[in-house]
Amino acid sequence: MTKTAASPAVVGPIVVVPVGTDDEALDACLAALDAATAPGTPVWLADDAQAGPRGYAIIERWIQRTALKADYTRRQRSVGEVAHLDEVLAACGDADVAVLASDALPAPGWLSRLASSLASDRAIATATPWCNAGEAASWPRIGEIDPVPDDLERISRAAKAMPALQPELPAAVSHAVLIRGAARRRAGGLDATSYASWYAALIDLSLRLAGLGWRNVLCDTAFVARGGEGGPFDGDMDAIAARWPDWHARLAHYLMQDPLRASRVQLATLLEHLGPPEPQRDLFV
Repeated sequence: MTKTAASPAVVGPIVVVPVGTDDEALDACLAALDAATAPGTPVWLADDAQAGPRGYAIIERWIQRTALKADYTRRQRSVGEVAHLDEVLAACGDADVAVLASDALPAPGWLSRLASSLASDRAIATATPWCNAGEAASWPRIGEIDPVPDDLERISRAAKAMPALQPELPAAVSHAVLIRGAARRRAGGLDATSYASWYAALIDLSLRLAGLGWRNVLCDTAFVARGGEGGPFDGDMDAIAARWPDWHARLAHYLMQDPLRASRVQLATLLEHLGPPEPQRDLFV
């Protein structure tokens, strides 16, 4: 099932949405993706035999009406979350890929700002936006799950006014992440043998990238909301601890020290004092 926009306006990263089983969340995600992303952006809905009849109907209806350059693939039998996503990323070659959770709600401008983050420093391998449930990248409080903001357009405008400092994160976070294709290939892709969840595989990939000299950063100017955090599958964190013995201590230290506290306060202040939207504003920057 494929739908191509008549005249793509933007050439940039590929958006990959690993399709989940929550039909309502998927419907909301696709609606937000459509509203927040420039027409013509390539989007791949990758289904590891997860969507049921209602989910398929949602995808079919969305592909028929979206202005994005959308494609949908479905495996007949599931190979597992990490193995499937590794296949999808490998098929994208050296292209930069934004992996968006199927229960996430991107705010306007999210993708172009993540792309600008990667373009600002060739050493950046992953860029993660703010999120209300994003662990190290959480806003307004680190490591906490806050409700989805009522007005994503408003928070997008506040984030756009933030200085693009690209601070380091302990690892990329699974609500949304833009991955530099060349860096991912150099690191060897995802480890589908050791990890069952994208959550854990992304931590491992981030740490391998850092070991090769790449950076995992926060994109200070972008925001993607989510109803809850991603999480590991059984055995995943044991595998992380075995390969990366200092990971849990490093993450705990980061959460306690909260080096992004000033940035969180700045975003909250910008949001509080934000004026009305400008007429004919561009939602995609």
